[in-house]
Amino acid sequence: MNEKWAQVREKLTGFWNQYSKKQKWVLASTAALLLLAVILLVSWLSRTEYEVAFQNLDSTDSAAIMQYLDGQGIPYKLSADGTSISVPSASASRARVDIGSQGLIQNGSMGFKELSQSSSAIGTTQEEFNVKYRNALNGEVQQLLLSKQGVQRAKVLVTLPQESVFVSEADKEKASASVVLTFKPGFRPSQDEIDSYFKLVKTAVPNLDIDGITIASTTSGDLEPSSALGGTGTGVAGGLIEQQLASTRSFENDIKKKIQQFLSPMVGTENMVVNVVSSLNFDKSTTEANNVVPLPNNDNKGIIIGEEHTSETTTGSGGSTGGIAGTGQTDVANYPGGAASSNSSSEKTTDTINYEPSREKKVIESAPYKVKDVSISVGLDSSVVTEQQATQYQQSLISTVRTLLADSGLNLTDEEVSKRVTVVSQAFNANAAQSTGLAISPYWLAGIGVLALALLGGGGYFIVARRRRAAREAAELAAAAEAAPKVELPTIDIDNVSSESQVRKQLENLAKRKPEEFVNLLRTWLVDE
Repeated sequence: MNEKWAQVREKLTGFWNQYSKKQKWVLASTAALLLLAVILLVSWLSRTEYEVAFQNLDSTDSAAIMQYLDGQGIPYKLSADGTSISVPSASASRARVDIGSQGLIQNGSMGFKELSQSSSAIGTTQEEFNVKYRNALNGEVQQLLLSKQGVQRAKVLVTLPQESVFVSEADKEKASASVVLTFKPGFRPSQDEIDSYFKLVKTAVPNLDIDGITIASTTSGDLEPSSALGGTGTGVAGGLIEQQLASTRSFENDIKKKIQQFLSPMVGTENMVVNVVSSLNFDKSTTEANNVVPLPNNDNKGIIIGEEHTSETTTGSGGSTGGIAGTGQTDVANYPGGAASSNSSSEKTTDTINYEPSREKKVIESAPYKVKDVSISVGLDSSVVTEQQATQYQQSLISTVRTLLADSGLNLTDEEVSKRVTVVSQAFNANAAQSTGLAISPYWLAGIGVLALALLGGGGYFIVARRRRAAREAAELAAAAEAAPKVELPTIDIDNVSSESQVRKQLENLAKRKPEEFVNLLRTWLVDE
């Protein structure tokens, strides 16, 4: 075995020594780069990718999840703060389902299920049961609140009054509940959602009124129920305010989408950034107009709704005063003294016509909002957009802003409108490919592989060229040896020598007299062996 290893080592040493120093450096660097490429490729293909499966955990839930993962043999990584656990991506979905089905995530709360599982066969005292019951009730209310959208954490403390048979219904103490909520980043509860928090707590706790519930937020302060639930309705997010904010966001998103649809075919969606800021007027006004409309071809008289014609003729006779007033013996002074008879007649005609004009009633309500002001900012990638093109896009956006502000009541000049539109042209950093952590881009791996193949091919070329040159030199030496005159090597008559000392003496004499022939003799013996 040792002889075989010695022969292998001797062959490897001879193979290595046949190359020049430069060729040795090329071979060594090629082998090193090839080994590095293989190591990186194997590590990249065999590595385990982790993803966050559970987050926002407390210490109790983290311990329960880790215990379950250890029992199932699933590797995991715990974050530095102990609130997140990552598992291999291939096992993440199954781990979520299994842990969720077993109810291991309780967010530090204990529900009625835990109360039933921890019951003792011997029994518990009334005080111990009351404490466990309150803890279980707190846990159940906490789990109800955590099921609501946007709630990240919840802390609940319910206070139940002591029961007594000597207290009337009017004198009984009411239950109370104190709740602290932590919302997810960016979440803002509406008034309807705030009311739902109060309803959940009220219906979950017996003998609890809305007035006895206090809900506070770590980011928004105290929350108040609406007037429909008996509250003041002055919560941090009133219904009217939420509607106005939603309308503003909807308007801005609509304008942003239209701008993107306009610019996308020319610059591409990934080469632009659009931002729209607006101010809307939500004042509501109603106008009522009652107009009288004349009828055509009716001399503006309207429709006849009533008509009456009357005619009256009167004929009669009578006396008229005559004579000299107050001249007779029996006359009264200054009074007519006699009368004369006469005939009279009269005629009376009355026409009554009632007209009804055409009336028109209009009730005009203003739109739900009016645009008071608007500002548009657009960022374009300078690698695909020239300055001239950016100026043209800005002019188009200025026309859009002028149209939006048509009913705003502002008399803006062209310069003032242009100030509300900004178009920036610069290089985007997001287009550059970046690698994070220890992840290696496939392009880098492909480049390393191509480089390794190139070096390997170069090394192979040098090896083949070296072997060809060595074979050519060996052939030339063989040809030169055949062409050279043969040298007759001295011989020693070993057969006629009786002892080794005589052979040694003959060799010594040959080495002294003819050292070159002695060396050739030794080489011949070595070749024969």
